Amino acid sequence: MHIEQHILDQANAWMTSTFDQETQQEIERMITSAPKELEDAFYKNLEFGTGGMRGIMGVGTNRINKYTLGKNTQGLSNYLKKCFPEEVLKVAIAYDCRHNSNTLAKVVADVFSANGIHVYLFSELRPTPELSFALKYLKCHVGIVLTASHNPPEYNGYKVYWQDGGQIVPPQDGEIIKEIESLDYNAIQFSANEELIHYIDTEIDEAFVKSTIENASFNTPKEAKENLKIVYTSLHGTSIKAIPAVLTEAGYTDLNIVKEQEIPDGSFPTVKSPNPEEPEALTMALELAEKIGGDIVVGTDPDSDRLGVAVRDNDGKMILLNGNQTMVIMTAYLLEQWKRAKKLSGNEFIGSTIVSTPMMLELASAYEVECKVGLTGFKWIAKFIKDFPNQKFIGGGEESFGFMVGDAVRDKDAVAATLLICEIAAQAKASGSSLFRELQNLYLDYGFYKEHLISITKKGIEGANEIKQMMIDLRENPMKSINGQRVICIEDYQTSKGKDLMNNETFEITIPKSNVLIYYLEDGSKICARPSGTEPKIKFYFSVNAPLESIAKYQEVEEQLNQKIQDIISEMQLIN
Repeated sequence: MHIEQHILDQANAWMTSTFDQETQQEIERMITSAPKELEDAFYKNLEFGTGGMRGIMGVGTNRINKYTLGKNTQGLSNYLKKCFPEEVLKVAIAYDCRHNSNTLAKVVADVFSANGIHVYLFSELRPTPELSFALKYLKCHVGIVLTASHNPPEYNGYKVYWQDGGQIVPPQDGEIIKEIESLDYNAIQFSANEELIHYIDTEIDEAFVKSTIENASFNTPKEAKENLKIVYTSLHGTSIKAIPAVLTEAGYTDLNIVKEQEIPDGSFPTVKSPNPEEPEALTMALELAEKIGGDIVVGTDPDSDRLGVAVRDNDGKMILLNGNQTMVIMTAYLLEQWKRAKKLSGNEFIGSTIVSTPMMLELASAYEVECKVGLTGFKWIAKFIKDFPNQKFIGGGEESFGFMVGDAVRDKDAVAATLLICEIAAQAKASGSSLFRELQNLYLDYGFYKEHLISITKKGIEGANEIKQMMIDLRENPMKSINGQRVICIEDYQTSKGKDLMNNETFEITIPKSNVLIYYLEDGSKICARPSGTEPKIKFYFSVNAPLESIAKYQEVEEQLNQKIQDIISEMQLIN
């Protein structure tokens, strides 16, 4: 295979004394015997996406390694000094269970300390939401988590959080990227000042548990808590460091942990993917629930920001809820609790995203609060909290199995969400209902909303080009009708323009630009397309709805909505 000159130039730049011998030997191997591997490792620089920077570990500019992370950290150090020239700078760092996370976290700590910045480093793996909490608790300027969330084992990543506890957003992300790109690799200061590296653990853990219980528990009777049989799995991830402690401290005594998945392990040996969005990931937890008669199953992803939930349906069968369903259950419950406590003044808001269920808007309307809708990613919900300090944030989520309770943590938080969903389940069971029945009751009140996501994977350079072309086609040759329903509106978040096709009027979109396209159909259906910011995928989100007149008609209406989604997918010729 012929290696293009610009890729050889990039690779040869890493064959200098700035880089260690091991790195140079690996590049030599790729040049001589793995040119395709070399091309993928050097054809671009890793970029910040919706969840920070994430990629495959290895040698090269398009890989996660000590040099790409070192360069990020050096650039961030320079940026912090410009932003806070008179302040003693402080950074908090956490990491997850992934291979090399601990050593990469130490590299990042070394670079910050070498730049005269105080570092507060967890000595062991911790959940991502605990980092957001620790950053605010310790009054740090920035926080870093070494994680690739739910990606496959070969990935790792680098999430950056700002003073408010939320991930960085424009314009800061662009300014930081410019600072990073202006650097050569030989500018990285790797020689640690160990006196500036402080290890943190117990104090933060205790404060985090206390804060979580204060925010996510709601006077559930002691007997109701003890009567809820919980099955929980950390999927080999970090939540084992927090969720058992939180549930136990909150009074839940019947906690059953999937032992085979309890020990943190970056190889994730018992699952194909450590992603609670994938039904297969919760197989072992569901088996345990059947064996012991569990009421609820909760599974979290490796860095403990997402949770998957399974509950018993009206026939006693365990079924998996999707992220939209858990989000509306938790949001509706929080709204009702705030209403009962007479805390709703009309100056509150809930948060959601443009690809999540429109049912969130219905809930907000019913309780006379605002639903702020942003781009995909919890950094936008965190930004709402920062941008609107005079409004109170109740809670919010997104379809990808993330939820945030209050503002103590400014990112999706599977620790607090696990406690909250257990509170709702315990109270429902004690009153002769169930989580599933509570969901059905919401559908009776607000309409039966059904969502579905398909992700089409396209790897490498060719894949990136295919995804790009799919988005171009959807923009330049828009469908006029889908499944017999007219397209009545198209929103293009890349151009910040929407078009109402019923009266041929265009309108401005005030949400920040993003490569997202949404089609609205005349029957209330919604179809959204977007390339993933962190994985080589293009994602299609479908939302359909219909009235639900009675619980007895639940299955019939669900089948109709499922069929409608499949018909839309078929007509759009998408691989399901």
